[in-house]
Amino acid sequence: MASLGFAHQIRMGAGSNSVTEFPVTRTRPGWRRSCNFSKNRIGLRILASENHAAGEPDLSVTVNGLKMPNPFVIGSGPPGTNYTVMKRAFDEGWGAVIAKTVSLDAAKVVNVTPRYAKLRAGANGSLKGQIIGWENIELISDRPLETMLKEFKQLKEEYPDRILIASIMEEYDKAAWQELIDRVEETGIDAIEINFSCPHGMPERKMGAAVGQDCALLEEVCGWINEKATVPVWAKMTPNITDITQPARVALSTGCEGVSAINTIMSVMGINLDSLRPEPCVEGYSTPGGYSSKAVHPIALAKVMSIAQMMKKEFGDKDCSLSGIGGVETGGEAAEFILLGASTVQVCTGVMMHGYGLVNQLCTELKDFMKKHNFSSIEDFRGASLDYFTTHMDLVRRQQEAIRERRAVKKGLQSDRDWTGDGFVKETESMMCLGNEGTRCIDTNVAATQLLHSLSMADQLELDQFMEAYCNTLKKLKEALEEPQKESMEFINHMHSQLKELMDHKTSGDSREVS
Repeated sequence: MASLGFAHQIRMGAGSNSVTEFPVTRTRPGWRRSCNFSKNRIGLRILASENHAAGEPDLSVTVNGLKMPNPFVIGSGPPGTNYTVMKRAFDEGWGAVIAKTVSLDAAKVVNVTPRYAKLRAGANGSLKGQIIGWENIELISDRPLETMLKEFKQLKEEYPDRILIASIMEEYDKAAWQELIDRVEETGIDAIEINFSCPHGMPERKMGAAVGQDCALLEEVCGWINEKATVPVWAKMTPNITDITQPARVALSTGCEGVSAINTIMSVMGINLDSLRPEPCVEGYSTPGGYSSKAVHPIALAKVMSIAQMMKKEFGDKDCSLSGIGGVETGGEAAEFILLGASTVQVCTGVMMHGYGLVNQLCTELKDFMKKHNFSSIEDFRGASLDYFTTHMDLVRRQQEAIRERRAVKKGLQSDRDWTGDGFVKETESMMCLGNEGTRCIDTNVAATQLLHSLSMADQLELDQFMEAYCNTLKKLKEALEEPQKESMEFINHMHSQLKELMDHKTSGDSREVS
């Protein structure tokens, strides 16, 4: 991370008195702040929109000094596994590419096949249902590091103005981490993403999520990395942890410019009920893997929201960024991450399912969203929804206040001068007798009489007449009992049930659909 000119300090654990200092010695000049979650974002949005020339919204972003034509980034994985596919991503127009994770010794990486399994939304596992879940048991790149480095260099020579980010992961060894950083930086890559989150990537060697789930270990490894790196560093977070803000806080406090969230969720896709073996099945066996695609999107939003709130509160005036990941296949889903504070949005599984051309759809749909709300730039709405999250206790308080305000309005006029000619009838009704709880006094016998009359007449009415009487009766009851007492509500539900049964009987021989 760019030097803040002082030693970073963090406290580990609630109530802890232990303070650790991390001297930051390097400087990365010229970076624009990208984590400024303004409380007055709506005001900023209006200014930006008014000053923007009429036309298409601007999707370009600048994150930690990295200029991208749009916020859509190829997430680390198969879509960034070699020169050919990364070149295709740049040609299609992706804002940036994060290559598949590399390490010093590719020989220790041995993948298996099959390595993927899908979950579909169709009934009984129908093969025609929409894919909503995707599990993989794939490891990091099994290609020699020298080959990947050569391709990084070639890509930067051919696309000097495009952003290429190296994803790296190593064992618990300071020298190995720092050697790997040196070697990837020599190729001209623009930034580094640290894989602290692969859920099935050799945890016995203290790699991947084994680091991201251990804040003390993460603190030490981040210190090694940021002592050496001269380009922006993003730490990729694991969702397989109780409180994702803890490792995110450690990563930022120890020098990382940003965090990416989330990586895949530890999962077992399912059991084959014919063979009784888990899937994906390799020679009759399997292992838990990483879960992605649409089904993880709500979970990812919650994790990103938590990190963004923490960043706004604790790092609001620092140069830091947040990259949202999880189940993005549409521009609207990307907009949700940006509304929660993400500067960029990563897509990996979506590309595996729909191809590299998906970026064109994402850009079009994101622009449509921006036009709908008169946003001219990504910064106009980044973080705009973050302030609308609160605690459940606060929700209860807010609702109680709103109910009191609505009841106060129903009490009617306060003075004779408040009467108006146009609203005279409603003003009269607003001052009708109220019970102790503010509930309108109504004799439930009257309600019973109205409903029973409809029941008694039902057999004599045509279907359309019956439906009209039925709907009118319920409408009158709802208007009379705006805030019904418990016993009145129970009565209404009981009579509604009887009416529904009668309606079903009456329409059983009629071919028309009744809504």
